[in-house]
Amino acid sequence: MVNDLLRNNKVAAGVLTFVRLYLGYVWLTSGIGKLTGGFEVQGFLQGAIGKAEGAHPAVQSWWAVFLEQVALPNHELFAFLVMWGEVLVGLALILGLFTNLAALGGIMMNFSFLLSGTTSTNPQMAILTIFLLVAGANAGRYGLDRWVLPYLMKKTEQKRHKRVLAHT
Repeated sequence: MVNDLLRNNKVAAGVLTFVRLYLGYVWLTSGIGKLTGGFEVQGFLQGAIGKAEGAHPAVQSWWAVFLEQVALPNHELFAFLVMWGEVLVGLALILGLFTNLAALGGIMMNFSFLLSGTTSTNPQMAILTIFLLVAGANAGRYGLDRWVLPYLMKKTEQKRHKRVLAHT
């Protein structure tokens, strides 16, 4: 029942639009702040790795190993991915363009930050993003998805139809 409401109801789509715009604004401003503020990720990664020690670690050991062996040696790549990921997720959510893909990217970043021992607004953003993901296309109904997704589906169907005809 709730699933149907989130996926098909126009009023729910309107509410989800406000949720989408809020999340988009938070992601976009955070990403722009990192782009213009000389964002550096090495200290954050080292701090997160340090939180995996002690009697009550805030970071699980498997995640600390990933941060130490993969993220830290490639810190410049990870800084680039975080900065531009936040900007692109924010823009896509604000525009309602590829809303589900943007929401998935956003929630992956939220959980990466949470796994690294930071809280901030990440739990709240993750919970709100779950509503966008469950709503599917209805989350982007009042955005560019309204026109882009049907267009892409039509083009995909045309290509599939041409392939079937070519093989018969």
